[in-house]
Amino acid sequence: MTEGLDILEEDLSALKPAEWQQRLAEISEELGLFQPLGPKHFATFIDQGNTLLVSFETIQGIRNLSDKAQPQGFEMVRTAGWSHLCLISNGDTWFREAHLYGFFDQLIDDGFFDEFDNVIFYGAGPCGYAAACFSVAAPGASVALIQPQATLDPRMTEWDDRFTELRRTSFTDRYGYAPDMLDAAKDAYVFYDPYEQLDAMHAALFQRENVDRIRVPNLGATVQTRFLEMDILQQILFAIEKGELSTLEFARLYRARRENSAYLRSVMNRLDLLERPFLQLLLCRNVTSRMRAPRFRRRLNNLQKRAADGEFELPSTL
Repeated sequence: MTEGLDILEEDLSALKPAEWQQRLAEISEELGLFQPLGPKHFATFIDQGNTLLVSFETIQGIRNLSDKAQPQGFEMVRTAGWSHLCLISNGDTWFREAHLYGFFDQLIDDGFFDEFDNVIFYGAGPCGYAAACFSVAAPGASVALIQPQATLDPRMTEWDDRFTELRRTSFTDRYGYAPDMLDAAKDAYVFYDPYEQLDAMHAALFQRENVDRIRVPNLGATVQTRFLEMDILQQILFAIEKGELSTLEFARLYRARRENSAYLRSVMNRLDLLERPFLQLLLCRNVTSRMRAPRFRRRLNNLQKRAADGEFELPSTL
């Protein structure tokens, strides 16, 4: 662990929301900076190494996804000695607020991002939208986005009916259309499940020469959660920092899905939908040969009985 960062081991999960924010502010001020940004946003900064992770997160996401109720970037500070700037919102705001624009304007004027050798912007969903948009403040940065929206401007994405309450929020003023804001990035990676139709439609809008759209089928609407369960999110960010997130490297990391029960159930459900009992049988055989999986064992027994009863044919080689 980097010297002097023991305070980042503190478990904040038992604190009430107001106490949690106060303690997070104290930790941030001890190691860097805490900056309120209007009624729904604030920023924390931990000043350590020459690589800067800029993450966008929500209070609710932090408290639900982290056992210690800490921002995702704290782990990168502890294990790699990175610096971390975290923009935090109360709820899904897509960070569409003048205080945020002014904050990034000031960072640009101060040459803040120029102080780091590597800058990585990260976010998921609405936070992925914000990470893409504000990455324009740091030309040459790398950007990692999970299921980002391109915009919620109804003139562009009227087909997305998930966030109709945001229809009156402006997505056309400063830091507005996420794909365009990536033009100055060194590289960007968009992770999405192609079977999630609206996510896939947004991902298609990010088609750019410097953007790699990475399909992760059967992870559903909670790709970030699955990555955390597989313990590969941190490894993805490490690979991006080193410039090594190739198709082959991601495929190697993504093999962790073979041990993720939520992913395996999703594959099974999809084969159910497609009515492919033989493929289901192969899946159940594979899973039960590697893991203790009572649900898959019961399904395997059922499928074998159905095959024996002639409901579907098995290849002769089996």
